[in-house]
Amino acid sequence: MSSLEKRSVRLPRLALIVRILFTLFLVGTGIMTMGFGVNGYPVGDPPGELDQFMLALEKTGYLIFWVGFLKTIAGGLMFFPRTSPLAILISLPYAFNILLYVIFFAHQYLVIGIFDFGACALLIYCHFDWYRPIFAGPTTVSIQDSHGDENAI
Repeated sequence: MSSLEKRSVRLPRLALIVRILFTLFLVGTGIMTMGFGVNGYPVGDPPGELDQFMLALEKTGYLIFWVGFLKTIAGGLMFFPRTSPLAILISLPYAFNILLYVIFFAHQYLVIGIFDFGACALLIYCHFDWYRPIFAGPTTVSIQDSHGDENAI
């Protein structure tokens, strides 16, 4: 049995629902973030602490547009079951960054940040059979040389 046949999704119904919701969230916020990268971050009058942080981040040349683009790509890949494990790994650094951002800066968005990171963590758990080869130790592969003798590599 090949290793692809052994790969399954744990809690498949829950994983499907969470994957669809997380996909919609990533695509929607990715497009919104790309808009911030092009048009600038909207600030209140007078700018609050969070607004000042985002303006300072914008002035540093932080790649806001590209973060949004990557979120949109990850969300697009997550629509398809075959590419979901890759998309989940692509979205993990973003989800962790958002969790830290809402814990330390934007406390009013804490529920959204926890949902975002929690969805990513749950999807990693559900798709862990796909990631298991990453953590596996070295394997020996036997090949036959030109004389028909088997050698282990």
